[in-house]
Amino acid sequence: MNDLFPPFLYHSRKLERKGSCSGQVLRAAGDSNLAGWSYNELYELSVKDPETFWGSIAKERLTWNKPFDQVRDCEITSGKINWFLGGQLNVSVNCLDVHVAKHPDRVALVWERDEPGTEVKVTYRELLETTCRLANTLKRHGVNKGDRVAIYMPVSPIGVAAMLACARIGAVHTVVFAGFSSEALAGRIQDAQCKAVITCNQGVRGGRFIDLKPTVDAAVKNCPTVQHVFVAQRTTNPTPMGKLDIPLEEAMASESAQCAPEPMGSEEMLFMLHTSGSTGKPKGIVHTQAGYLLYAALTHQYVFDYHPGDVFGCVADIGWVTGHSYVVYGPLCNGATTVLFESTPVYPDPGRYWETVQRLGINQFYGAPTAIRLLLKYEESWVKKYDRSSLKTLGSVGEPINHEAWEWFYNVVGDGRCPLVDTWWQTETGGVCIAPRPAEKGAEIVPAMAMRPFFGIQPVLMEEKGKPISGNDVSGALCIGQPWPGMARTIFGDHKRFVDAYFKPYPGHYFTGDGAYRSKEGYYQITGRMDDVINISGHRLGTAEIEDALDEHPAVPETAVIGISHDIKGEVPFAFVVLKEDPSLNHTAVVKELRGLVATKIAKYAVPDHFLVVKRLPKTRSGKIMRRILRKVAMEQTGDLGDVSTLDDPSVVAEIIKAHAQYKSLRSQNT
Repeated sequence: MNDLFPPFLYHSRKLERKGSCSGQVLRAAGDSNLAGWSYNELYELSVKDPETFWGSIAKERLTWNKPFDQVRDCEITSGKINWFLGGQLNVSVNCLDVHVAKHPDRVALVWERDEPGTEVKVTYRELLETTCRLANTLKRHGVNKGDRVAIYMPVSPIGVAAMLACARIGAVHTVVFAGFSSEALAGRIQDAQCKAVITCNQGVRGGRFIDLKPTVDAAVKNCPTVQHVFVAQRTTNPTPMGKLDIPLEEAMASESAQCAPEPMGSEEMLFMLHTSGSTGKPKGIVHTQAGYLLYAALTHQYVFDYHPGDVFGCVADIGWVTGHSYVVYGPLCNGATTVLFESTPVYPDPGRYWETVQRLGINQFYGAPTAIRLLLKYEESWVKKYDRSSLKTLGSVGEPINHEAWEWFYNVVGDGRCPLVDTWWQTETGGVCIAPRPAEKGAEIVPAMAMRPFFGIQPVLMEEKGKPISGNDVSGALCIGQPWPGMARTIFGDHKRFVDAYFKPYPGHYFTGDGAYRSKEGYYQITGRMDDVINISGHRLGTAEIEDALDEHPAVPETAVIGISHDIKGEVPFAFVVLKEDPSLNHTAVVKELRGLVATKIAKYAVPDHFLVVKRLPKTRSGKIMRRILRKVAMEQTGDLGDVSTLDDPSVVAEIIKAHAQYKSLRSQNT
């Protein structure tokens, strides 16, 4: 495909086509460029000859202190994953110094602060200086290579600088979303054995001040490894300072704006990020230097069709992997201008995203389906009143996007002219693995489907007994058949858990934990977590499939379906349904229509036995639905709901319990 890859892939090599039983395979041989090579040919090279593919890109794309001498050494069954062995580099140099040398005054960050119209722009030179001062501050206070540093900060330039400062001196950052409770924060600090914490006095979101420092104070009381707490000032409001506390800006002011970068081995730790585990204890997912950075940069460029000069708008928080890969590391490695979004989709009104697009001239917009479903409840005028002509690509991340949200995002926000990439990936994968782009020029995009594997990603669908499923129009457990540079290397302090979770279920493959459908055309659609699969009278059905059908109803912006036990069928679906705020809606009629929708879209056996209309769903601060709570409510086990501290608003639980009690009473009367 034309200039899918500029000459960096084979800067000093030539491509020749060589016949094979599976078609034309590209081989590296001398001097040329890639004009005219197709996505299919490049993809085939990436899975047939990953050493050539990734080795060539890594040499040209990254700046190395010492070249690597081996592309990879992997044994996937035991979770042994190594890329670019023998090489040394520094991630902050690749994200900052290389760009400062060429265009120091290019804008690196646009900080879209909570109040519209108060954005702050930070150049690459300014970000490098801030990073170096912060890095020197850490070093002066005893933070060294290999030490872990917790970052509990809002989306802000100082938060990004904190991540890059750790990378510069070889410290390992673990960013904790600045909305988690002190208990959750303490657990992550303890697991990582952090030597220091970097935080702010407060955060600002949705017109409200959120105290952060008191949360850190409560957390570090139970964290004996913490020696210092660096406190930045997001607001002018004073905060009490204790014996561990150091005013960050004040300390940085006396430090040099230059800091020699630490050469880091390709496989040394860059960061760890905690993600939910089935046991309830968060897993500290470990990512390393070169492979992660290369994969984040490459996916950022080709999934979103990023070009130099574009303004990239990913509205994720830096506390999540999306913020790591597509707010910080991917865009900055590519020399992009990346937006830091501090606010909410509805502050000060539901037009906030689109007003921001107009004002900042955003070219790529990457957001979550949960936000899209929230916004489509409002009038289209909140979108249409703003100029969105700068948009070139739309992206969706975090969960499979339902059809109604996809159509609204594509047609209303993008005016039907911007490719919408529904991206599938995980904290563990480091970057996008399946998405509609890259692809052949003009290739179709199927609504609400991730579709195509990225370079180096080899999806495999598995049956229950562990055998690969061949052919198309089939469903199974989604695995990936070979290692790629961006994948996680271990769970911090527990490699056995890493192997057991990801490599033991299907030996020789990485198990994603998700189910997927491969269409007749060979495209992939994520059907939901395997633990969100219901077995109804012997029929396996992903809850996401039922939700997708329900969400197509014009009065339904959002649903959540869980499975509950049934004496005859084994399990049956229970649907929690949010309806649009419309007094004229007849709830009974809507539920009847929903039954018909599921029967038509899937099958009669898939129709939920129960429909409970609720005002809202229990969500974590990152927007994910906490299905565990819904399952407890549906099965009348509300005496022990477990930890609800990560809910955005815990009061929603009482609302749902009350609605369920009324529903149960009504059913009893009808019976």
